[in-house]
Amino acid sequence: MRTSDALAVRGRTGLAAALGAAIAFSTSGILLKPLLDAGWSPAAAVAVRVALGGLVLAPAALVALRGSLRPLLRSWRLVLGYGLIAVAGTQVLYFAAIQRLPIAVALLVQYSAPVMIAVLGWATRRVPVRPIVVAGVVLSVMGLVLIVGVDGIGQAGDGLDTAGIALALAAAVCLAGYYLLSALPTPGLPPLALVSSGLVVGAVATVGVGLTGMLPLTVSTDPVELGGATLPWWVPMLVVALVATAAAYSLSIAGSRRLGSRIASFAGLTEVVSAVFLAWLLLGEQPDARQLVGGACILAGVVLVRLERPTDTAAADRQAGTTRAGLSSPSRSRRVPGA
Repeated sequence: MRTSDALAVRGRTGLAAALGAAIAFSTSGILLKPLLDAGWSPAAAVAVRVALGGLVLAPAALVALRGSLRPLLRSWRLVLGYGLIAVAGTQVLYFAAIQRLPIAVALLVQYSAPVMIAVLGWATRRVPVRPIVVAGVVLSVMGLVLIVGVDGIGQAGDGLDTAGIALALAAAVCLAGYYLLSALPTPGLPPLALVSSGLVVGAVATVGVGLTGMLPLTVSTDPVELGGATLPWWVPMLVVALVATAAAYSLSIAGSRRLGSRIASFAGLTEVVSAVFLAWLLLGEQPDARQLVGGACILAGVVLVRLERPTDTAAADRQAGTTRAGLSSPSRSRRVPGA
């Protein structure tokens, strides 16, 4: 097969994987919200979900590690950060938010994360800001204002819960951390091993914090209502663990490796569209016209921010990647494979 044909196949399979990951991720809120309504606490739902997902991926991770745990031990800082921020922080805050907000609203607010990353980049790199990025940030802020519907200082309009908005914004901060951590080089550590170990760390951390009393760990065995059907509690939980966790993270890695983070992030926007549709179909949550316009503004803003690729920051990107490699390897002089 010619090189051009191989690249084309790689691009098509990568796009399919990224789209599949986005759709798989979008099912998590729809499937777990009935459990939250039935009495599950967000921390308990997240702990069970990520523990099952991590255990499902563990055999494949061990194969990728060739039975050696040394790469995990060398990269313990990255694994710990991934588990605490990318897994536990993002999910606990997001599921706490959807207890108070419609899924579409919480997810759209959370997707302001790429804009937060852009602002952080300006603040730390001190590089010129291009008009296309300024337009993206302005659009995203306008979208947030439309979704929240601010009627006064600190008051969320149309019955939206102010605490729910704050939780969704906090989830966006953790999601930004997920993007940054996922972009770090992992010398000697297979991505699947990072995901599996990060999920287990996230589960242990969530349970540990719950046992201190800071987060409630409440479960319920009551049946749940989903899409007009009554299901045992373990059915949506099992589907979330297999589809929205194990499969989603695996597909996401495969897509990012084949497409690169920029194109993969565009494909990731499919999650918002899919989640809005599934929430309307299965839970009867239909955003109003103003929220739809706000969501469109946020997505358009994210697209504009992602389109910006200034040549004068390419060197800064490479230097940042080299510096951050110290998190995942004790030797900073080692060349990073595939970086």
